[in-house]
Amino acid sequence: MSDNTILPITPPANVVSKSYFSSYEKYMELYEKSVSSPNTFWKEQAEKHLTWIKPFTSVSSGSFDEGNISWFEDGQLNVSVQCIDRHLETRRDQIAILWEGDEPSDIQRISYQELHDKVCQLANVLKKHGIEKGDRVALYMPMIPEAAYAMLACARIGAIHSVVFAGFSAEALRERILDSTCKAVITADEGRRGQKRIPLKSLVDEAVQSCDCVEHVFMYRHTHDDVPFNNSIDIDLSQSMKSEDIFCEPEVMDSEDPLFILYTSGSTGKPKGLQHSSAGYILYSMLTHKYVFDYQEGDIYACVADIGWITGHSYVVYGPLANGATTVMFESIPTYPDAGRYWDMVERHQINQFYT
Repeated sequence: MSDNTILPITPPANVVSKSYFSSYEKYMELYEKSVSSPNTFWKEQAEKHLTWIKPFTSVSSGSFDEGNISWFEDGQLNVSVQCIDRHLETRRDQIAILWEGDEPSDIQRISYQELHDKVCQLANVLKKHGIEKGDRVALYMPMIPEAAYAMLACARIGAIHSVVFAGFSAEALRERILDSTCKAVITADEGRRGQKRIPLKSLVDEAVQSCDCVEHVFMYRHTHDDVPFNNSIDIDLSQSMKSEDIFCEPEVMDSEDPLFILYTSGSTGKPKGLQHSSAGYILYSMLTHKYVFDYQEGDIYACVADIGWITGHSYVVYGPLANGATTVMFESIPTYPDAGRYWDMVERHQINQFYT
């Protein structure tokens, strides 16, 4: 068989009947429109899928050839509103995040209303400790719901989050904190992966020793084991959030305002921080989540990527939540307690789309 042989795949009729694209040709019609009339196409998508504080009049400006495009630059919105607030009227009791911990029996179901309240409480804690629009905040978190709360809380107040994969060393974390001059770090006491404990707080303490830019370390109590705690810099988020109001006014953000910075792995040189803007990124994440995975209303969707990577940003947190989905977060590893863990999870939660 030639390497160039294309074998047709015929999906089941019940899948085709509810799909956004009943055939490859139907998809290509949409694609060709995006290429031949990009401003018309993206105007329609942005008006259909995004909730605007101030509607845009300019779709794009700049050069596609050079790649320096600005999207919807006179429009204003807030990404946390896209992911939470606009769903509350019709789906406040729907599960937003379905979390499965290191143990298969450790399960949390967080509704859109609860997600809203937790994000706002965390956002208010950050504001109380001087975190403002444009400040950079490093996240060094396990795969727990609080990681999503932290990302969305930063988005709510206009802070720029920089998630660092929690498997990286203290030195790798320090390098990224210093490069983007992060004002704060959000972490947990420990992480759990296949019954192993990862000493996240201790690694953060080691990293920030030479980071004069860091004013506070915000820590969730996840395992509740004793960890070092410095009263001059550390904030116990598990305690401080309890007294905060469950509403935080969302910051008005220009479309091109930064949403987050994410660094390359550094495997081929110094890590490079890539900055993603608000409107263009959230629209892209929504559309790819909706069309690539054929997400339908009511589906249970799972992506088992870590939020330390762009896949976790786009397809665990931002894309699914902006589409009003139930998104699965997975803390453990695929071989614990045995190699059937993923498929047990699919059966347990009746997952419709599984991305790995």
